Amino acid sequence: MKLSRKQVRCKASTIPLLRFEHSNLTSFSGLFLFQQLIARLRLRERLEACFRRWQSSRSYSPATIVLGLILHLLLGFRSLRDSRYYAEDPMVHRVLGLRRLPDVATVSRLLATADADSVAELQLLNLQLVNDRLRALDLARVTLDFDGAVIPTGRWAEGTAVGYNPGKRGQRAYYPLFCTCAQTGQVLDVLHRPGNVHDSNGAASFLCACVEQVQEALPKAQIEARMDSAFFSQAIIGQLDGLGVEFTVSVPFERFPELKAQIEDRRRWRRLNASESFFELAWRPKSWDQQYRFIAVRSCVAIRDKAPVQLDLFVPYVYGYDFKVVMTNKITRVRDVVKFHNGRGAQEGAFAELKSQGQLDYVPTRTLAGNQIFLMSAIMAYNLSRELQMTAHPRTRTTTSRRPPLWQFERLETLRRKLLQRAGRFTRPQGRLTLTMGVAPAVQNELLHYAAALEAAA
Repeated sequence: MKLSRKQVRCKASTIPLLRFEHSNLTSFSGLFLFQQLIARLRLRERLEACFRRWQSSRSYSPATIVLGLILHLLLGFRSLRDSRYYAEDPMVHRVLGLRRLPDVATVSRLLATADADSVAELQLLNLQLVNDRLRALDLARVTLDFDGAVIPTGRWAEGTAVGYNPGKRGQRAYYPLFCTCAQTGQVLDVLHRPGNVHDSNGAASFLCACVEQVQEALPKAQIEARMDSAFFSQAIIGQLDGLGVEFTVSVPFERFPELKAQIEDRRRWRRLNASESFFELAWRPKSWDQQYRFIAVRSCVAIRDKAPVQLDLFVPYVYGYDFKVVMTNKITRVRDVVKFHNGRGAQEGAFAELKSQGQLDYVPTRTLAGNQIFLMSAIMAYNLSRELQMTAHPRTRTTTSRRPPLWQFERLETLRRKLLQRAGRFTRPQGRLTLTMGVAPAVQNELLHYAAALEAAA
């Protein structure tokens, strides 16, 4: 449709006069989708059951505070003080069931009174929510990825320690160990640890607990696990093998001179793809009494020239090799085993989104339990964003060797920009509460689709 210049252009040079008033305006109209999701999951009631032992204030219960933290992170805010920017928003009030939001001092004081039992109950609730989704999917295979992530703090906080942090040397940090589910892209559980421990510290019992929880939820499913070289130990591998878990783990072959010599002396490598080749080794550490498959993989990579060269166009590329060794109890083809192990890189993307969009790297208090409650709130906000999308959309992917998520998820920042951060006004025509928003066909169609899917799933 061709439009005239008069239909398109207008004079808008006058600067308007600002006026502020209480008129039931909200900046987060799309939050009503999470209001529906929270009601469907009975999240408020389940949070109340978690914190029966947690000492509460006269006006605000611990469940309300934690739900407020989850909304705070869903809306994209970081510091606890940022809550003043939406303190008068009626949509936030309605989701929390409050007339007035708690101030920063109230939230800080309540977090300071949290204890280890409250943290454990919140972790158990998150585990139950993820397992509920896995039961609904009824998957034949569930893939669990295990890895740690550094959470630095610029000040002293209980439970922190100075550890390996090449980006910020000497800074105190936490170093929690995460278990994520590859099929749903959600964080299943977390093991809280100080920043000066090795990746494998406490990992054996944590891995087994995660596997047993998933096996209880899906008794017929085959559980798979992927780990880096920090988890290469006979104790961990033996426990996973005893539980019937199919696993792959990177081998720190630089610690074994005889293994390194075999790789260096190898002359015949079988082609895996255009840039990778492999061979299988009949080898095991001398102290081990169980034999597993060891697959050496060689990748062709370009060697970066660190010297200052002006005419890069005329400098030929020099190629070298990167090596890795993967140990597994899988009996499938080598090609599928390597693809499966390489698929664990998706967990790094989850950590990146959790830190950049979910504020996982923010340490709000000086108490250990308070910081753990905030970390669990960030995890639950991230998982709820995934749950919302899984409820509203069908699967877009099938199970492949890499075990990618079965949905093509949108990032938290995209959900905020497209759905959550929408202006609206609450009115009561004929006595019925109504949320009125601007007319934007794309937003309207998307919101109505989500709302219908949530109503159908209730």
